[in-house]
Amino acid sequence: MKTIRWEPADGNGLEHLEVDLRREGIVAESALASEGFGAVYRIECDAAWNVTRVVVKRIGGGTLDLLSDAQGHWTDSNGTPRDDLAGCIDIDISATPFTNTLPIRRLKLAEGERRVIRVVYIALPELTAAPVEQAYTCIERDRRYRYEGITSRYTAELPVDTDGFVMDYPALFRRL
Repeated sequence: MKTIRWEPADGNGLEHLEVDLRREGIVAESALASEGFGAVYRIECDAAWNVTRVVVKRIGGGTLDLLSDAQGHWTDSNGTPRDDLAGCIDIDISATPFTNTLPIRRLKLAEGERRVIRVVYIALPELTAAPVEQAYTCIERDRRYRYEGITSRYTAELPVDTDGFVMDYPALFRRL
């Protein structure tokens, strides 16, 4: 079990994350409070860090529950296909740096290697899910990665610990 806490760069909020790194898969559970909303989420991955389920609940609001076959096919919790998310393996929850760990661990990039991926972007507090393109480049293996939000045209260099967890997300989050 690994415990991590981040705070928004402006100091208004906190995330408390517990990650259970099992041989058969990974389970991450978190509670976060930010300016204007609170939420909890649970992410389940197979042993290769492919997301198989994500549940995000806004405190006092709705719940988003998505399941994946880890091959890019998604359904909601009732089994209704989410064809709009086809081809997405990873997820990106807007209010946490943890979801950057998912592609960093899954892709296993060599130094200098860049990969464009399609991810499910989950916006909070709205609880919407939409596909977006992102790219990750390994600058220094197990130390620094470049994140590019291709859709949003945002780029950041992310220092990570040896497990791939973000230490600092410039202007957005810092690890406590």
